[in-house]
Amino acid sequence: MEDVSDPPFRAVCKENGADLMYTEFISSEGLIRDAAKSVQKLDIFEYERPIGIQIFGNEIESMREAAAIAEAAGPDILDINYGCPVNKVACKGAGAGILLDIDKMVEMTAEIVNAVKIPVTVKTRLGWDQNTIRIVEVVERLQDVGIQAISVHARTRKQMYKGEADWTYLAKIKENPRIHIPLFGNGDIDSPEKALDYRNRFGVDGMMIGRAAIGYPWIFNEIKHFFETGEKLSAPGLDERIRITKKHLDFSVKWKGEKLGILEMRRHYTNYFRGMPNFKPFRTQMVTADTYEEVAAILDEVAEVFADYQFAAQG
Repeated sequence: MEDVSDPPFRAVCKENGADLMYTEFISSEGLIRDAAKSVQKLDIFEYERPIGIQIFGNEIESMREAAAIAEAAGPDILDINYGCPVNKVACKGAGAGILLDIDKMVEMTAEIVNAVKIPVTVKTRLGWDQNTIRIVEVVERLQDVGIQAISVHARTRKQMYKGEADWTYLAKIKENPRIHIPLFGNGDIDSPEKALDYRNRFGVDGMMIGRAAIGYPWIFNEIKHFFETGEKLSAPGLDERIRITKKHLDFSVKWKGEKLGILEMRRHYTNYFRGMPNFKPFRTQMVTADTYEEVAAILDEVAEVFADYQFAAQG
């Protein structure tokens, strides 16, 4: 979720029912060097609470120092990313790369737990590949050195985001009588029906949702409503999608400045209006517009042209 789960994105997720959120992952080396981009990612706001700051790196001492810097920013939780699969992270031994050295993973986690006073959580994957899956052992050992909860993306690093996530390994974690910390499942949750099915089948304590919330922050309230009532909420209409897009855009411009705020919003427009027929010309205009006023005017035109369009429910 790098360059996605920033404060503007988190604001629209929080409004739509996200219970707990994490920052984009932050490089430990960047924090130690006081790199501007890394330091900016420490920005958190009171309305976001509970909020966690997530860090990554491959050097134990650097991670200890970064943990202390992150704690000073005032989060409720410190999260360690042992799950990122991209080459520039994993192939340097950080993110999911540390799954090739479980002993180091445990040692690093213990050092970070001892370095801060706030709860420490972990996000990881099943293993590096199908032949190195030791996730039940990993969770048990990380629990033993003091983490308070764990989120597991039910794919290996080799899978990246392809194929189906295998949640049967999460059920094995829950079946282990020694493991008592909360387990959050991650991977493929994109509808209320699937969320309820996976919760019932695999017994997880909660779910972490990433990609499915991009352009569709309403998914959090939809899942919670379905859990409580067994009924599906209607899909958000065009007016609501435009309202949220404008809120996201407005915050993005205020937080990053107009040039960068406009530029980094461009990845979101297709997702907010996914499924609309003949939308491509408007998307093209939005991703080439250079000012807030231009984008807002295009959104107003979308509202007028597609006033009668009805969106289908997700899932």
